[in-house]
Amino acid sequence: MGVEDSLMLEANSIDLYYGASHALRDVSLRAELGKVTCVLGRNGVGKTSLLRAVFGLERIRSGKVKLRGDDLSGLAPYERARRGMALVPQGREIFPRLTVLENLMTGFAPLPRGQRRIPDDVFALFPVLQGMLRRRGGDLSGGQQQQLAIGRALVQRPKLLVLDEPTEGIQPSIIKDIGRALKTLASRGDMAIVLVEQYFDFARELGDVFHVMSRGKIVLSQTAAEAKDDEIRRLLTV
Repeated sequence: MGVEDSLMLEANSIDLYYGASHALRDVSLRAELGKVTCVLGRNGVGKTSLLRAVFGLERIRSGKVKLRGDDLSGLAPYERARRGMALVPQGREIFPRLTVLENLMTGFAPLPRGQRRIPDDVFALFPVLQGMLRRRGGDLSGGQQQQLAIGRALVQRPKLLVLDEPTEGIQPSIIKDIGRALKTLASRGDMAIVLVEQYFDFARELGDVFHVMSRGKIVLSQTAAEAKDDEIRRLLTV
């Protein structure tokens, strides 16, 4: 598979404003099938704004977002989901009063009726969920809720899976479980993964490409082979 065949997401020269505040400045990003593209940076540098632009949750001033070469301009978030995009939001945002099963079923929303079933790989990757289907989401631990949020995204059968700081507030054992799951998903080669993180050690184990953001711009882009850990760590602590 050539690079163009594997290219799933292109965000080209994105500029985004909140009022007079210039939140994203000429930001470009690509994500390929079978690879984990990491977006790193401290709080407030524009990482979540970039995701909101990609998913159509904020209107961009200039630039283009493309999925499999198709321009997404003008498409609402739910239409982008139908095209194969899924987001695991920061803070998980599961429904605390719904059961685990009901939370997973909310992932059916963008799917045609014939595909509305929970894929087996959700429970293969996160077996703890299978034993908790009747428990309410709000009764789960933070780590279990994070697994549920990822499982809900996988129910959509995405071609592009985007995770916004999935390690935030999660115990180390479940961080390892999430890392193993993402490695498995990437190795299948039929999904592009974008991982937004502050925790560099987690991203370093998974990432194929690293982009570091500062003040609304990407200030460093390196492949895993090129990555200089000390340089990246310095940018994350400045």
